[in-house]
Amino acid sequence: METATSRKALRKTLHDRGMRMTPQRQLVLDAVRELEHATPEQICQRVQLTAPTVNITTVYRTLDLLDRLGLVRHTHLGHGAPSYSAHEHEHVHLVCHRCGSVTEMPCELMSDLTGTLRARYGFALDASHLALSGACRDCLTQENA
Repeated sequence: METATSRKALRKTLHDRGMRMTPQRQLVLDAVRELEHATPEQICQRVQLTAPTVNITTVYRTLDLLDRLGLVRHTHLGHGAPSYSAHEHEHVHLVCHRCGSVTEMPCELMSDLTGTLRARYGFALDASHLALSGACRDCLTQENA
């Protein structure tokens, strides 16, 4: 059901903008949804299981298009390639700069900061598209041991 719904949404979004649906576009969107958080290289590997001739350039171009259409979003979780997820997959990422672990937390936990930024600076924070860097509990425990 999810795949049929996402296919219809993608087809309609592309059609509304004068673009056509291609199997590669659908395969990339399906891979993003299946993997939940993935780099373009991971997405390419997943797509190539079904379509071995799809290359990384096609995946990057498709991700860029899907991002501009609002169907996927990207987050920079560190110094490497961005991580892509489905647009509706919203949470804040806590990235440990020591061990590299990534923890998800609900966007609602950022509501105080969101309100402060809005009131003081007139800035509307999109907390669903955010990664915070720091040290995780395990690394802090090891540091204090």
